[in-house]
Amino acid sequence: MHILIKKFMSKTVFAICFILTFSSCKKDPIYDINQIQSQSYNANKDKLKSIGQYISILHANLFQKALSSNELVEITNCIESIGDKEIAHEVILSNFMNKSGVIIPSDSLMRADLDLFIEETYRRFYVRDITEAEREFFLNFFMSHPDVSSEMVYTAFSLSNEYQFY
Repeated sequence: MHILIKKFMSKTVFAICFILTFSSCKKDPIYDINQIQSQSYNANKDKLKSIGQYISILHANLFQKALSSNELVEITNCIESIGDKEIAHEVILSNFMNKSGVIIPSDSLMRADLDLFIEETYRRFYVRDITEAEREFFLNFFMSHPDVSSEMVYTAFSLSNEYQFY
């Protein structure tokens, strides 16, 4: 008799667990959510630009025209002779910025329409659209730093990590 009660109790406990398990399962509600791109803004930029690519693209971004092959070879040799590539890039950029013909918007034009300036700078240097978080950061940054010039912004973009990759 005692064994029968044990079997009955174990079957009853099993049945209760079974019923509770399947009766407690409910379908999750379905929400209408818009799908968005969740990749990083530069997720596909994983190849480091060669020295020649960096110089050519930098010159094209600053002067809106191609660099001659003689100048490219000369600048490439200069960069290869310097051990620290970051310093070499800074020197080359500084030399480009001091040449005549650099196409940079004036500071007054930049301040007149910061949103447009930021969008065009991202397209020009990073070849992509700006994210809303980046836009908000830069608008706040420019408002709190009135002495930042368009030349400073172009310099920062030209030396940034994202600009080094394609």
